[in-house]
Amino acid sequence: MDSINFGEPPQTASTSSSLVVAAKAQEPEAWDRLARLYGPMVYGWARSFSLQQSDAADVVQEVFASVKTGLARFEHRKPKDRFRAWLYTITRNQVRAGVRRRDHSPQAVGGTAAYQAIQQIPDSLDEYSASYSRDGEVGFLHRAMEIIRAEFQPPVWSAFLAFTLHDRTAADVGDELGMSADAVRQAKCRVLRRLKEFLADD
Repeated sequence: MDSINFGEPPQTASTSSSLVVAAKAQEPEAWDRLARLYGPMVYGWARSFSLQQSDAADVVQEVFASVKTGLARFEHRKPKDRFRAWLYTITRNQVRAGVRRRDHSPQAVGGTAAYQAIQQIPDSLDEYSASYSRDGEVGFLHRAMEIIRAEFQPPVWSAFLAFTLHDRTAADVGDELGMSADAVRQAKCRVLRRLKEFLADD
């Protein structure tokens, strides 16, 4: 088997910081990337708790307002200290608070339905993942890939997609793109390494 040369990481990549660390440091575009990556996921969580579209959209705004003020306190010291789990907890709390507010509004019809709705929301992300579809994972990874795509030259990205996602051999992809098989393997390693780094806190 040929040895794989991992090559140098792309010069435009923020290789020393994960996305969350970059957002904490208020690096340009980091907050926008964070919202683009996780916003649809928060919306999906809210909708899975039977919220109307408008209510789910409100939850997304409230969650990211809380994240913006509390991000400096988030720490990733242990494997369980994942950003996504922390984000889920904020979302869960915002949804529960919203249900309680609606239950106490003049238009509310009794408290039983609201109480039951709150009780059905899983306490943790692990419990949620065990109870609900994980179809959102595909969309999440696609968004992450689109965000980092601009950091790579088009041939590198094309090689990565063809070799990694389309189940083709490195030699076949190389012949099509005018690259060596080793260069195709390097492209895969570079992109996957960057994707892993980009999602380091997730």
